[in-house]
Amino acid sequence: MNSVQQIGQTLLNFIDGRWQPPTSDKWTERFDPADNTLLVARAPDSTREDARQAIAAAARAADEWRAWPAPKRGRLLLDWLAWMDERKDRIANLLTREEGKTLAESAGEVKRAMDILEYTAGMGRRHGGRVFPAEEENVFCYSNSQPLGVVGLISPWNFPVAIPVWKLAPALVAGNTCVLKPSPLTPLTAGCGAGRRVDCQ
Repeated sequence: MNSVQQIGQTLLNFIDGRWQPPTSDKWTERFDPADNTLLVARAPDSTREDARQAIAAAARAADEWRAWPAPKRGRLLLDWLAWMDERKDRIANLLTREEGKTLAESAGEVKRAMDILEYTAGMGRRHGGRVFPAEEENVFCYSNSQPLGVVGLISPWNFPVAIPVWKLAPALVAGNTCVLKPSPLTPLTAGCGAGRRVDCQ
């Protein structure tokens, strides 16, 4: 029997601005589909209590985040884009190793995620409301978009970089805080898609 070689990382939950171990001893291990002796990632099998802690932390951060002007939130997405651009080859390699896509497909997915970030960052400059005709004199009618609050996001295994981006980026630029639950099949690259979530260098 071949021995297992760990080439990836042991991940933790990122809650309230810091890495936290799960409240249980259960872990999910993800092996390279092309070589089941290579352990790519070891991720927590988080519990309801972990989810409650993440939701509570997101709720505490919601008021401060919604107070940021939308263009400033958009600039944060541009920082995320620059971070991903610097690591795009590394993220594509990790995606191939963790999920099993060909390297060309992985590179295409990372590029798609970056395009989504670039487009959504620009929405920070176009985030606004509408003005409506008033029925009476000296009345000004308008609408203004407001954040929902805490948004729960679940991402699948098949596009673990791009789908977290296209869920997180619009929710964040609109002023919501988020809790992301990635697929246990692709926890490492979903973290890369979540931006600075894991060390993707």
